[in-house]
Amino acid sequence: MVFKARITKRVWMAVLALPVASLMAACQPEINHRGYYAKPGAINQVSEGMSKTEVESILGSPSTTASVNFQGDSYYYITSITKGRAFLDPVETDRQVIAVRFDKSDKVSGLAQYGLQDGKVIDINTRKTPIVGSEFSLLAELLKATPGVSASPGVGSMVTRNRQ
Repeated sequence: MVFKARITKRVWMAVLALPVASLMAACQPEINHRGYYAKPGAINQVSEGMSKTEVESILGSPSTTASVNFQGDSYYYITSITKGRAFLDPVETDRQVIAVRFDKSDKVSGLAQYGLQDGKVIDINTRKTPIVGSEFSLLAELLKATPGVSASPGVGSMVTRNRQ
């Protein structure tokens, strides 16, 4: 009889431990690395005067490129590290951007490294619809200071107040 009680107690503890362990695992943060993953010391191998093919052989294909300016192209290698928990939106904890700038002859002219603290968040989609007529025009603002004349916003017409 004593032997059966010990087995039952161990089985009961195992049955309780399984849900507790799964709940604890759900609370652990999930860390995701996205984008370019630099090999250790690879950035130090890039120097001024290297060609694009040499840079690509050391760093690999860039995350994105830019050829906006007339002085040459740029390669950008972007790394982002996010941390999230179950049912919560992930939060970006680190970002590294390596910018390699080339001159007109496709030789490295500069190298820069930026972090999360160097960035600026730009909200492209604000999900706010502008309301027509809620803002005064320049003329209405100027006439607002004129005594005896008022401008109603949105209508665009001026109304003269009755003077007594």
